[in-house]
Amino acid sequence: MNKTFVKTKNVKNFIGLIENLLAKPANLPKMALVYGEPGLGKSQTALWLACQYDSVYIRCTNLMTGRWLLEEIVKELEEVPRYLTSDNFNLCVKNLKASQKIVIIDEIDYLANDKKSIETLRDIHDKTNCPMIFVGMGLVNKKLERHRHLYDRFSEIVKFETFSVADVKEIVDKLAEVNFSAEAIELLHTKHNRFRQIAQAINQFETIARENCFTEITAEIAKEVLC
Repeated sequence: MNKTFVKTKNVKNFIGLIENLLAKPANLPKMALVYGEPGLGKSQTALWLACQYDSVYIRCTNLMTGRWLLEEIVKELEEVPRYLTSDNFNLCVKNLKASQKIVIIDEIDYLANDKKSIETLRDIHDKTNCPMIFVGMGLVNKKLERHRHLYDRFSEIVKFETFSVADVKEIVDKLAEVNFSAEAIELLHTKHNRFRQIAQAINQFETIARENCFTEITAEIAKEVLC
């Protein structure tokens, strides 16, 4: 299977969101939310785009506190975390004011009920005006709506949708080392609609093709494997 990043419609929408944030005047909020069900490639896209735009990327964890969050941001800014939380906050503000780097906070669900952490991120945004993007699961938009001061600052919101047939075709065309018929792709779309599932299926079909010297995965082969 080829190792390449696939630009599905969701990915293109994410890129559009970033470009819109970067184009906003200085006096407008530059916060955004990307959310959707698991398995649609949100985290992979966020990490890939963080590299493309030289951004600060933080992946939250279940045990993360506000102090820990600030320390991780400081490290991403290539500074040494200080003992005092206030010093770390000031380091974040100072560096982000100067660099105007995009800050991407992935798995924001873990902090959605932590008012102090959420408000700290809002404070960093307000003091630096740097673009800040939250990435989370399907219901995180509802959880974050409780933080009214924060939610009102989301000038861009993108929901990752389930893959269309065109998306699945794009994934197959870019990743698969064996050809798939149009009917086989439609069957794959019917059976699987998560990136991991599609990638695993492609790997399975490639193994079958090698073992049987198939040059194309047809609808008949797809039915036998998927149904």
